[in-house]
Amino acid sequence: MPTFIAAGLIGVVVGWGLLFPASLGTTFDQALGFITHTFGSFYLWVVLALVVMCVLLAFSRYGTLKLGGEDDEPEFSLGSWFSMLFAAGMGIGLVFWGVAEPISHYGTPPPGITPNTPDAANAAMRYSFFHWGLHPWAVYSIVALAIAFFQFRRQQPALVSAVTSSLGSPLVQRLAPLFDALAVIATAFGVAASLGIGALQINSGLARVFGVPVSNTAQVIIIAVTTAIFITSAVSGVEKGLKWLSNGNLIVAALLALAVFLLGPTVAIIDTLTNTLGGYLSDLVRMSLRMTPFRQTDWVASWTIFYWAWWVSWAPFVGLFIARVSRGRTIREFVLGTVLAPTIAAMLWFSIFGGTALNLQLLQGAPIAEAVKADVSTALFAMFDALPLGSVMSVVATLLVLVFFITSGDSATLVLGMMSHRGDPNPSARSKILWGLLIAGIAVSLLLSGGLKAVQTATIVFALPFTVVILLMALALWRGVRTDWLEEDRRERALKRRLREMAGPR
Repeated sequence: MPTFIAAGLIGVVVGWGLLFPASLGTTFDQALGFITHTFGSFYLWVVLALVVMCVLLAFSRYGTLKLGGEDDEPEFSLGSWFSMLFAAGMGIGLVFWGVAEPISHYGTPPPGITPNTPDAANAAMRYSFFHWGLHPWAVYSIVALAIAFFQFRRQQPALVSAVTSSLGSPLVQRLAPLFDALAVIATAFGVAASLGIGALQINSGLARVFGVPVSNTAQVIIIAVTTAIFITSAVSGVEKGLKWLSNGNLIVAALLALAVFLLGPTVAIIDTLTNTLGGYLSDLVRMSLRMTPFRQTDWVASWTIFYWAWWVSWAPFVGLFIARVSRGRTIREFVLGTVLAPTIAAMLWFSIFGGTALNLQLLQGAPIAEAVKADVSTALFAMFDALPLGSVMSVVATLLVLVFFITSGDSATLVLGMMSHRGDPNPSARSKILWGLLIAGIAVSLLLSGGLKAVQTATIVFALPFTVVILLMALALWRGVRTDWLEEDRRERALKRRLREMAGPR
């Protein structure tokens, strides 16, 4: 029943945005102002706590626990596993923001830094690492690990409510169905935000390569066509459509990054990675807790808090999906694979694309900042214009976003179908089709209500209540892991004692 209520609420928002887009945009803006002013610090503390928890789980004695029985082996190879979680986790976002975010920070840097200077460029890269590094993947990892732990070790359904109910609190157990509904709503709006961003960039790529006009009509058509494709892929199953698409797209992304690395300022890219990594590590705690109580600025709210809310809204979707494909891995392998490896990949991506764009802007006068100011979705293509084989890379990048669009939608329909079927890992085709149409409807509704700004605003608004749920999931996970480790340790000690007794005195 809670799932149907969530679907009904989503349908109301979609209808509101299609019929009265200005009203929806105004309402979300008012909600955004209240949330960022009141709960901004809350987001920062929660996400930092999840990073610390990941470190403790990966490098403590609990890391040896396996997600499943002793004889369970991973269903997918390490390469396929990584490509699927990466494509589902932030593929569209990296392609969209790889150039756009560093250039945006360069023109409008964090408070206290002069815009359009080398210091602004350094800060731009440092905050890009921060926004796409350890913190987002820690949010995903804790949610995914909690679901996988209780699903594979306690034989519970793959639901948020199954995790929180393990706390044993009567109040939490009564609220458990509501938690599932919040997970559905957060997932639907978080995925729709990425699909909306993907539609904007696909439209810009088609405009650059084929002269297709940039318009709401074009973006709605793009969403309609890609929705039909990802629903078809979703119906075919994880082992077929999604696995093949994810593997292929990861290869294409790597080849595109290699091309930019070789055709762009190669030495400057290496220097950018080295310098930014040092700055990121040294300023990690300061950036994690940065607010601006004595300045009249919304920079932190517009960037860091938006991103943290975005990752929270994606957490139930990515968490359920990662859990679905992670049986048989140890907690240490799981955390390192879902936090450290994607963080390194994101840092390489931003160093190559963001570093190249800033180098071209600062040292060669390429008009990338002007393009970003006019339309942020054109940032990547403006950089390609300043490189050899720019037209070819624009075509490849547009194809890359298209396939990431499909893999995100494919994964989302699977996860939403699982939620609406009480955690069934193989939901019906009818359910996948329904959810695919709903999230496409949200993306269209938000784009018509105010474009990228409306997409960002809706994400922050709907992510807030699920942040509390994540805290409950983290507590349940810690208790469960500790209990199971102590039980396994007790059995091992008992077994060693019996073996010594059987051996007798020497």
